[in-house]
Amino acid sequence: MPTVQFTDNIQRHVPCPPTQVQGTTVREVLDAVFADNPRARGYVLDEQGALRKHMAIFLDGRMILDRTSLSDAVQPDAKVYVMQALSGG
Repeated sequence: MPTVQFTDNIQRHVPCPPTQVQGTTVREVLDAVFADNPRARGYVLDEQGALRKHMAIFLDGRMILDRTSLSDAVQPDAKVYVMQALSGG
Protein backbone atom coordinates (compact mmCIF):
# COMPACT_ATOMS: atom_id res chain seq x y z
CA MET A 1 0.00 0.00 0.00
CA PRO A 2 1.47 3.43 -0.91
CA THR A 3 2.74 5.59 1.95
CA VAL A 4 2.09 9.34 1.92
CA GLN A 5 4.23 11.64 4.01
CA PHE A 6 3.99 15.41 4.43
CA THR A 7 6.99 17.52 5.45
CA ASP A 8 7.22 19.08 8.90
CA ASN A 9 6.79 22.54 7.34
CA ILE A 10 3.33 21.59 6.07
CA GLN A 11 2.42 19.94 9.35
CA ARG A 12 3.03 23.20 11.19
CA HIS A 13 -0.04 24.51 9.35
CA VAL A 14 -2.10 21.33 8.86
CA PRO A 15 -1.56 18.10 10.83
CA CYS A 16 -0.87 15.31 8.30
CA PRO A 17 0.65 12.20 9.87
CA PRO A 18 2.25 9.60 7.56
CA THR A 19 -0.51 7.45 6.10
CA GLN A 20 -0.83 4.27 4.06
CA VAL A 21 -3.69 4.36 1.56
CA GLN A 22 -4.98 2.57 -1.53
CA GLY A 23 -4.56 4.12 -4.97
CA THR A 24 -2.97 3.63 -8.37
CA THR A 25 -2.47 7.30 -9.28
CA VAL A 26 -1.31 10.31 -7.32
CA ARG A 27 -4.90 11.66 -7.52
CA GLU A 28 -6.38 8.48 -6.02
CA VAL A 29 -3.77 8.37 -3.26
CA LEU A 30 -4.27 12.03 -2.32
CA ASP A 31 -8.06 11.68 -2.47
CA ALA A 32 -7.79 8.80 0.02
CA VAL A 33 -5.63 10.92 2.36
CA PHE A 34 -7.90 13.96 2.04
CA ALA A 35 -11.03 11.90 2.72
CA ASP A 36 -9.89 11.77 6.36
CA ASN A 37 -8.18 15.19 6.32
CA PRO A 38 -10.19 17.66 4.17
CA ARG A 39 -8.36 20.67 5.59
CA ALA A 40 -5.12 19.42 4.03
CA ARG A 41 -6.76 19.31 0.58
CA GLY A 42 -7.16 23.09 0.48
CA TYR A 43 -3.57 23.58 1.49
CA VAL A 44 -2.14 21.23 -1.16
CA LEU A 45 -4.61 21.56 -4.07
CA ASP A 46 -6.16 24.62 -5.67
CA GLU A 47 -9.86 25.16 -6.42
CA GLN A 48 -9.63 23.12 -9.65
CA GLY A 49 -7.92 20.20 -7.88
CA ALA A 50 -4.46 20.87 -9.34
CA LEU A 51 -1.33 21.00 -7.23
CA ARG A 52 -0.77 24.52 -5.89
CA LYS A 53 2.25 26.37 -7.28
CA HIS A 54 3.99 26.47 -3.91
CA MET A 55 3.70 22.67 -3.46
CA ALA A 56 5.75 19.78 -4.82
CA ILE A 57 5.09 16.04 -4.80
CA PHE A 58 7.79 13.43 -5.17
CA LEU A 59 6.94 9.86 -6.06
CA ASP A 60 9.70 7.42 -5.10
CA GLY A 61 12.23 10.26 -5.17
CA ARG A 62 11.14 11.81 -8.49
CA MET A 63 8.99 14.89 -8.94
CA ILE A 64 5.61 14.05 -10.45
CA LEU A 65 5.08 15.10 -14.05
CA ASP A 66 1.34 15.82 -14.02
CA ARG A 67 0.64 18.72 -11.64
CA THR A 68 -2.86 19.30 -13.06
CA SER A 69 -4.74 15.99 -13.06
CA LEU A 70 -2.20 14.11 -10.87
CA SER A 71 -2.30 11.07 -13.16
CA ASP A 72 1.22 9.75 -12.43
CA ALA A 73 1.04 5.99 -11.75
CA VAL A 74 1.65 4.85 -8.17
CA GLN A 75 2.98 1.36 -7.41
CA PRO A 76 1.67 -0.55 -4.37
CA ASP A 77 4.90 -0.02 -2.39
CA ALA A 78 5.41 3.62 -3.45
CA LYS A 79 6.52 6.47 -1.22
CA VAL A 80 4.73 9.77 -1.90
CA TYR A 81 6.26 12.89 -0.36
CA VAL A 82 4.30 16.15 -0.28
CA MET A 83 6.31 19.30 0.41
CA GLN A 84 6.36 23.02 -0.04
CA ALA A 85 8.35 24.19 -3.03
CA LEU A 86 10.94 26.73 -1.91
CA SER A 87 11.98 29.78 -3.85
CA GLY A 88 13.81 32.98 -3.22
CA GLY A 89 17.18 34.51 -3.62
